[in-house]
Amino acid sequence: MKYLVTGGAGYVGSVVAQHLLEAGHEVTVLDNLSTGFREGVPAGAAFVEGDVRDAAKWLDASYDGVLHFAASSQVGESVVKPEKYWENNVAGSMALLGAMREAGVRTLVFSSTAATYGEPEQVPIVESAPTRPTNPYGATKLAVDHMITSEANAHGLAAVSLRYFNVAGAYGAYGERHDPESHLIPLVLQVAQGRRDAISVYGDDYPTPDGTCVRDYIHVADLAEAHLLALRAARPGEHLICNLGNGSGFSVREVVETVRKVTGHPVPEVVAPRRGGDPAVLVASADAARGKLGWNPSRADLAGIVADAWTFAQSIAREQ
Repeated sequence: MKYLVTGGAGYVGSVVAQHLLEAGHEVTVLDNLSTGFREGVPAGAAFVEGDVRDAAKWLDASYDGVLHFAASSQVGESVVKPEKYWENNVAGSMALLGAMREAGVRTLVFSSTAATYGEPEQVPIVESAPTRPTNPYGATKLAVDHMITSEANAHGLAAVSLRYFNVAGAYGAYGERHDPESHLIPLVLQVAQGRRDAISVYGDDYPTPDGTCVRDYIHVADLAEAHLLALRAARPGEHLICNLGNGSGFSVREVVETVRKVTGHPVPEVVAPRRGGDPAVLVASADAARGKLGWNPSRADLAGIVADAWTFAQSIAREQ
């Protein structure tokens, strides 16, 4: 099979592209390299440097499907530059859907997010939970989900949206290197590397066992496997939405302590005021993904996730 991977030079997109290649598929990566890295494109994948809004230039009937990762994804930035997020995420996705319709490519797997839910009423979060995003990033991803539902109903698109929780870890040469970085595990690893003085713990008085926020972490390789299963599960005229998480969570302090143990380095921490809109606990119910995709994540151990991320972070540091 032949697939187009938009945003395939980024963190998750590169790992999924590598998994597709290992499964024997033909892969083309489309990325404008605004946040991705050329070296993130797996060997064996064709590469087109371009914008998803111009996908019609390259997409044709030879493709069996599209996996769509191209998006702006910084929550904080989305609050101060919402126009960038509506243009890149919504207008870009609309152009891609139009290009797919014109080319007759009728299968799509979309990289959605748990940010579509906002602050949950209950955990673990299920797909039927109210969607009330608290920032433009989550709002734009939810808008694309609605767009995909309409496309499936009107034009027979076979689509699956996967709503991620906290993706972490690395897969061989492919890992996380955002700039600026906002995710906890790579930030704590930067402290262990001596690139950052301390890790800020935003609030230690939450109603959790150690007072710090609890989040659901999923290994990027488990996440990638879900995308390949989603391609098989997609059905014409249907838009399936599944959460991806491990169903259990780790606190900020558990992550920090795990980094200390895995790396053998000290990790100073500084308690800072709570951030507005940070729920105490965000944990996914992955029952739908297990039942409808046949997905069974096998890398839920936090130490293993951190160890893979640490190996990748060290390899990047040696290159710099």
